[in-house]
Amino acid sequence: MIQHKQQQNNPTSSESGFTIIESLVAILVAAVLLAAIAPVIVLATATRVQSRRIELATQAAKTYIDGVRTRAIPPPASTSTGVSLNASDAPTVGSLTCNANQYCTVPATPADNLYCIDGDGGGCTIASTKDLIIQAFRYNTASTDAKAGYQLGLRVYRADGFNSDGSLRKAPLKQTTFTGGLGDRKAPLVEMITAIAPQSTSFNDLCNRLKDTGNTTSNTACN
Repeated sequence: MIQHKQQQNNPTSSESGFTIIESLVAILVAAVLLAAIAPVIVLATATRVQSRRIELATQAAKTYIDGVRTRAIPPPASTSTGVSLNASDAPTVGSLTCNANQYCTVPATPADNLYCIDGDGGGCTIASTKDLIIQAFRYNTASTDAKAGYQLGLRVYRADGFNSDGSLRKAPLKQTTFTGGLGDRKAPLVEMITAIAPQSTSFNDLCNRLKDTGNTTSNTACN
């Protein structure tokens, strides 16, 4: 005769699951850890985006300079009153009318000789976070002819910085690579000065282009 043994429930079985309280404690600990590392993640992401933006601005500036040197891009019409970047005013804010990779027609004042670097394929607009605007100006005390050789200065701004919520800035202010947010839209990403030589260059031409008329103590005769 086969005897059936009744299975008894073991209240202390090791297969019992988490209680609701334990689950809530685990969720709370995870939330605290996420809150602690969130600022680091945000800072790292913002800095990476800003570094990429400055890298693109540097490439745009070098491409513009190469285009001016090879005469593929016309030289800027506006002139500077000195060699330093601080000698020329920052552009005025407002709407932009710019075709891709061309000089803008609006604004068109002499101080706003702006060149559009189209980053999203729709021309440069103040609503874009990818478009870049190059402000270019030249300096030559000896000649007003751009073909005579000159110092070329430029600043690269974000197109969305032209929104009329504040004035654009210039040297010595510049956007930093390390940032915890969207960056300063009003400050230039990159500033550069380089020499654009004429087809025939002499020491006298070079001296006239480089000397600063505002500094009388450093000026010497270019003869």
